[in-house]
Amino acid sequence: MDDCSTDNSLSIIKKMADDFDEVRFVAFAENRGQSAAFCAGFDAVQSDIVVTMDADLQNDPADIPDMLAAFGDGCEMVIGWRAKRKDTFIKRISSKIANAIRDGIMDDGVHDTGCSLKVMRSDLLRKLPRFKNMHRYFPILMKMQGVLIREVKVNHRERATGVSKYGTLDRAMAGIYDLIGVKWLINRHIEFTVKEKK
Repeated sequence: MDDCSTDNSLSIIKKMADDFDEVRFVAFAENRGQSAAFCAGFDAVQSDIVVTMDADLQNDPADIPDMLAAFGDGCEMVIGWRAKRKDTFIKRISSKIANAIRDGIMDDGVHDTGCSLKVMRSDLLRKLPRFKNMHRYFPILMKMQGVLIREVKVNHRERATGVSKYGTLDRAMAGIYDLIGVKWLINRHIEFTVKEKK
């Protein structure tokens, strides 16, 4: 999935798609943000399982086999846990503050909601409510569907390319706005059990 990246990732993906029939891609006409990119990818995927990760080389693909091994046996989502983060000091502090606020308002029970390395069931992902920054709330949104989540400690590397857009004041304000909205969604969530139907 390419969200109009300014690096060379799209041309690399196109070359891979030419060389391997299994590789397909979706490229946006304009930048629409990470959540929109995820949703477009979820709609296009043809497998039962989705593995997500960023293209900035901070995630390590070598962690995927361990995450797939943790998937199944009732578990429908596996989240990467960057136990030893290689981010800047400011980004680590911003993340700690944001996580503390989020945990105080709604505890999703995971250590690292921000890690893009995740394994999830594609049919459940397509049922999630869609909104800007929804990717920050995948765990709680999946839990609303009764999903069992496991965490796997993963490697984390220093950013090799691109510039982080997180940690600025405008994003912090947007995060608070989103948090209020997701809390409302959780409180208004409908659950029911069908006794019988014809």
